[in-house]
Amino acid sequence: MAMDYGRCAKEIYETLGGRDNLVSAAHCATRLRLVTVDNSKIDMKKLENIDGVKGVFSNNGQLQLIIGTGTVNKVYDEFLNISGMTAATKEEVKAAAAAKQPFFKRMIKALGDVFVPILPAIVASGLMMGLVEALGKAIPTFAGSDWYGILDLMANTAFTFLPVLIAVSAARVFGGNIFLGAVIGMIMIHPGLVNAWAVSSMEAAEIPVWHLFGFPIRQVGYQGHVIPVVIAVWIMCRVERWLHGHVPEMIDLFVTPLCTVLITAFVTLGIVGPVFSTAESYVLAFAGWIITVGYGVGAMIMGALYPLTVVCGIHHMYNVIEAGMLSAADGLNIWMPIASAANFAQGAACLAVGLKAKNVKTKSVAIPSSISAALGITEPAIFGVNLRFVKPLVCGIIGGAVGALLGSLFHIGATSYGVTGLPGFLITLDYTLQYAIVLAVSFGISFTLTWFTWKEEAEDGSSSGNTKAAAKEKAEPAETEGPKGAEGAGKAVLAPLKGTVIAREEIPDPTFASGILGDGAGIIPEVGEVVAPFDGEIAPVTDTRHAIGLTGPEGMEVLIHVGIDTVKMNGDGFQLLVSQGEKVKAGQRLLTFDISKIEKAGYSTVTAVLMANSACYPDFKVVKTGKTDQMEKLFTIEGLNTYNGENDGKGK
Repeated sequence: MAMDYGRCAKEIYETLGGRDNLVSAAHCATRLRLVTVDNSKIDMKKLENIDGVKGVFSNNGQLQLIIGTGTVNKVYDEFLNISGMTAATKEEVKAAAAAKQPFFKRMIKALGDVFVPILPAIVASGLMMGLVEALGKAIPTFAGSDWYGILDLMANTAFTFLPVLIAVSAARVFGGNIFLGAVIGMIMIHPGLVNAWAVSSMEAAEIPVWHLFGFPIRQVGYQGHVIPVVIAVWIMCRVERWLHGHVPEMIDLFVTPLCTVLITAFVTLGIVGPVFSTAESYVLAFAGWIITVGYGVGAMIMGALYPLTVVCGIHHMYNVIEAGMLSAADGLNIWMPIASAANFAQGAACLAVGLKAKNVKTKSVAIPSSISAALGITEPAIFGVNLRFVKPLVCGIIGGAVGALLGSLFHIGATSYGVTGLPGFLITLDYTLQYAIVLAVSFGISFTLTWFTWKEEAEDGSSSGNTKAAAKEKAEPAETEGPKGAEGAGKAVLAPLKGTVIAREEIPDPTFASGILGDGAGIIPEVGEVVAPFDGEIAPVTDTRHAIGLTGPEGMEVLIHVGIDTVKMNGDGFQLLVSQGEKVKAGQRLLTFDISKIEKAGYSTVTAVLMANSACYPDFKVVKTGKTDQMEKLFTIEGLNTYNGENDGKGK
């Protein structure tokens, strides 16, 4: 039976603390996005258990309810009617959420927004550096070969020009011209300046100095520095914005870029660079001291605190520390094993909940989330499971703390950042055994503690295996009628894009990776075109045109979400070729998108292709990996699972 959208919206509204506690509401392809006055007034437990709500988490001041494609818009319409609110755009919701955040958290978010888009470049370089170094040690003759030389050059490029990457990304975040940002970054590492790594071996008198208006400016570069670049580009963006507002339009094109670069460059080389590079060195020294103090006790404390910083949304600040460590003389990231131990432990706690739980909804969220955490994406595990039940979070903290202690005692160092969990083996090649021990200990302690301390709560609050879902199934016989025509012969979902297929768990978005919105895969597109994966009907589409849902004659419900966080592009670069309710044929063009525009905006192009009701099919399989063309077989389904609506939020 179809979901009761009005009832779902009413129950959501009743848990939010009244109309006075609501600021704004909007929705994207899968989520209801709310900004509230005070989250403490919300009955979170009741909210999570509402039929139709697949997950709840808070992010950057927004309360986000995962509902699913094709249904979220209908729940949203009912929610507006019940609450009396007017529709808001996602940008308005984002602005309202940002205004609520304290200055420190806004600053940390800005740093996260700067560093996240450049992570692929850093990770690629770090992995390549590790592999090249390992080959050089394993094969001595390779170390002196031309192949080693060229691969080493490629591996070091991202770190050599890190200030330029940071400057471009920062200019995008702060609303400035990214090419002017690039110029500022290049000025800071210009070959005409003394290389920052060479300065440490020079006497003060040996460092050349410019004397301008009686003010000395050292001719020193800022290779490997992070904080000075971010500050410099922030100043650049403020200068550029002021000039755009005050320079006559007729000469703005010439005057504004010239003055922006000149002013920013002088301020950077004369003040920002010297001051904040010194400040950065103190920050890194303090971070190194914390991690190594007391024979690993400091690392243990940081391992315990790490999940709490994820909960608070300030964990992106570690990117700055890690980047600085990689730029130091030894070039090793000693923070990585701490984060990895903490993440792996939270995944272990989540897995214990998933294996022990009898509640269908809890199990369906916990197990995929634990896999995601093992691969370094912990938000689904922490917000969807561990934080909700508290004890698993605490057990994960204990396991992560012990693992972090071992990581410090083993002196493990990584060659990159942004990678933890199982993929972390690729950037810790010199410490494979030690790293394996860290993960094993973190996992074992966290899993064991959770297994023996966590008990599933019944509806009345008592410890019982008869959970809400189990009680419901007892009271009502399971509905055996599933999606029409799904029984019997196998059905297929074809690839809607040409590109490279990756596992669902590798999609760089915790909600998609966790499987909350259904099983499936990601595709890294080579061509900006999406076609229908089967004969079906177009579900409600978003005004931002970046995502589209389809229902098939066999009851299949598929979401195609182009890119990660591309909702923020507000439809720029996307062209929708179909409309809601339209019947389409397999292979018919649905939408087109500009790959280069998405990449220039700093977003991943990985496209999630998910079957929202995959739980209905006992033999759902992803049959394609690696390179794929449009219309190659991507998923197959065989038969029909017992279906009572508990798994996908559809009530009876």
